[in-house]
Amino acid sequence: DDELQTDGNRSGHFQNGELGLVPTNEDVIRIIAAQLAEIGDQLDKEIQGRVVNDLVQHFLNENLSREEITRHMSRVVRELTRSIPSDMEQEKAMLVLAMVLTKKIVNTVPSLLHRVFNTTVNYMNQQLHNYVAEMVSAIKQ
Repeated sequence: DDELQTDGNRSGHFQNGELGLVPTNEDVIRIIAAQLAEIGDQLDKEIQGRVVNDLVQHFLNENLSREEITRHMSRVVRELTRSIPSDMEQEKAMLVLAMVLTKKIVNTVPSLLHRVFNTTVNYMNQQLHNYVAEMVSAIKQ
């Protein structure tokens, strides 16, 4: 939904002037978030500063389109995925790496938040949409 909620509150949208809460299964989301955060903490140490700095430079380059940056981010995630233990699902590793990279880039250059967030959402929608949907379905069952 292109919304970033960091305070633990449910996402809401205005409908006819009133705030309507988006129906979600908060327990499912919390379980998934906890699992991904744990994996992210482990992978965070594996990402070298030069990788982050290279991505920062791409995001700072105003001449690059959103698609070009998304392709570059995808390439970086695929390369980093190769160094992940083979017992982890590739899609899960890609999802967590994308989120960890986003965090590291924004921590390095906070002014890039909007561009990095939009690129990450675009990347996840293109590459990992089905995986995320399957993960939510598996937890609900």
